[in-house]
Amino acid sequence: MATIIFRSVNKTAQTALRRCLISQFKGLASAGESHVPLSLTHNPSLTLLRGTRWIFRGTGVRFMSHGTAGRAASGRSRRGALAICGAAAVTAAAAVAGFLANASHFQRAEMAKKISQVVEEQEGGILERCQGFMSPPVTDVDVLQERKEEMCTRMEMLIMETQADFCKALQEVDGGTFKVDRWERREGGGGISCVMQDGKVFEKAGVNVSVVFGNLTEEAAKQMRSRGKVLKGKDGKLPFCAMGVSSVIHPKNPHIPTVHFNYRYFEIEEEDGSKQWWFGGGTDLTPVYVNKEDAFHFHNTLKEACDKHHPKYYPDFKKWCDRYFYIRHRGETRGIGGIFFDDLDGPNQEEAFSFVKSCARTVVSCYLPIVYKHLKDPFTAEEKDWQQVRRGRYVEFNLVYDRGVKFGLATPGSRIESILMSLPLTARWEYMHEPAKGTQEAELLEVLRNPKEWV
Repeated sequence: MATIIFRSVNKTAQTALRRCLISQFKGLASAGESHVPLSLTHNPSLTLLRGTRWIFRGTGVRFMSHGTAGRAASGRSRRGALAICGAAAVTAAAAVAGFLANASHFQRAEMAKKISQVVEEQEGGILERCQGFMSPPVTDVDVLQERKEEMCTRMEMLIMETQADFCKALQEVDGGTFKVDRWERREGGGGISCVMQDGKVFEKAGVNVSVVFGNLTEEAAKQMRSRGKVLKGKDGKLPFCAMGVSSVIHPKNPHIPTVHFNYRYFEIEEEDGSKQWWFGGGTDLTPVYVNKEDAFHFHNTLKEACDKHHPKYYPDFKKWCDRYFYIRHRGETRGIGGIFFDDLDGPNQEEAFSFVKSCARTVVSCYLPIVYKHLKDPFTAEEKDWQQVRRGRYVEFNLVYDRGVKFGLATPGSRIESILMSLPLTARWEYMHEPAKGTQEAELLEVLRNPKEWV
C-alpha cells in the first residue's frame, strides 16, 4: 500500500510543491532512473503514479509506504514513514524521488500499482476528466453530464481514461506520437482509434475505444444466445448499447512481449423495457521468449487487482483465459495468459463495475515495467524470425477464434480498420516449422502446450 498525503498552508505552497514534485520525477525519467509515466490531474489530488494518491490537505506533509517488493524483486519488505511540515516540501519531493531512484523496475511498479488508499478516490467532474483524454468522448459531453450517474456514462469515462493513460505511457517510452482517428457509425455511435506505427520501440501499437448503439442483428443475437443469453425482442428488434476499450501492442524487440487488453460493457433493452447488462474483458501477455520474472510480475499485478474483489476471481479468470486464448488447430495457447471473463452480471452492477475498473487500471503497471526492463536487450536475426513465426499464430487466433473480431464483423457499420488493428504489420509462416529440442524457442512451446501457474 502506498499513500502520500501533502498538507500545505495555502494554494501558493501547494503549487510550489506540485511543481517541485513534477520536476523531481521528470528529472528521474530523463536520467533513465524512473520508468513510471507521470500524469497530472487537478485538485483535490495529484496523481503521479497510477494507484498511488498524492493528496493535498490542510497543513503539513506525510509520506507512508507499506508493503513488499514481491518475489520478482529483492523479496525484502520496505517500511517507512516521513513526516514533514510547511517549508519542508522540497525535502519531501527529494525523499520520494530517492525512494524510486533506488528501486528496480518491478519495485517502482509495486509502489505504483498498490491500490489500497487512506482516502477514497475522488474522480472529479465530467468536464475536468475529459481534458486528459486523447480526444473528446464519443458521446456528447452535455449528454454525459446529464446522465452522469448512468452506467453507460461511467463506463465510457473509464474506457476513455484507460485509453489516455496507456497511450501516454507508450508515447513516453517510445518517443513517438499516436495518430488519433475519430470515426462515426451511421447506425449509431462511433469510436476513437489511436495507432502508432513504426516507432522506436513499437512496430504497431493500437488503443481503440468504441461506443455503439442501435438494434442487434440476428447474427449477433445468435452468438449471444449460443452463450446462454435469453433475449426477448420487441417486434423482432433488440435495442443495444455496447462500449469498450481494446489494445494490442506489437514491439520490435522480440524480448519485449506483446500485450492485449479489452474491457467492455453491453446493455440490451428487452420487449418489456427491462435491461440486461454485463461486463467482459481481460488482459493477457504473449511473449516470444519465456521470462519467469516477467510472468510473475504480470500475473501478480492482475491477481492483486482481482483479490480486492473476490479470492476466486484470479484463479477462475486465469483458467478461463488459458481456455479462451487457445488455438485449437495448433494445440497451443496464444501466450502465457492473464485473466479473461465475460457475461459478468453479478453480484450487482456497482460491484461488477468496481472490479472492471480495478482491472482496467492495471494496464500500465502490469506491462510498462516489462517494456523498460528489456528496452535495450540485444537480439539476433534468428530471434527476430521466431518473433515473426509467433506473430503468425497471433493472427491465426484473432481471425479464426476471437469473439470480439467476429462480433465486429457481424455488426453493420463496424469500422473494419479498427477491428483489424490488432494484427501486426509483419508476420511469418514457415512450412512445418518446429524448433530444436532444448532451445528457448522449444521452452516457449512447452509452456504454450501446457499452461503454467505463475503466482
